[in-house]
Amino acid sequence: MSLVTNLTLFVLAAFLGYEIITQIPTNLHTPLMSGSNAISGITLLGSVLVAGSGETTLATVLGFLAVVMATINVVGGYLVSHFMLAEFNQGGR
Repeated sequence: MSLVTNLTLFVLAAFLGYEIITQIPTNLHTPLMSGSNAISGITLLGSVLVAGSGETTLATVLGFLAVVMATINVVGGYLVSHFMLAEFNQGGR
């Protein structure tokens, strides 16, 4: 695919994601975040594969950066989900 096609798909996906997130009720955000964390876990596996392939130095460096960013996203997402669930538990007592 060309750069213009990829950029168009990225922009459309960003708008679609924004519209979907703004339409979901706030009480469903925690399960949605958990699903997003699972998807980020898949991204982490893919980035480990790219970093470990060792085909080019650029691919290794970009794969390493992707591993770091995906790890931060997964850990941060689970921490936020944990804190939100703790708030739900305190509110029900």
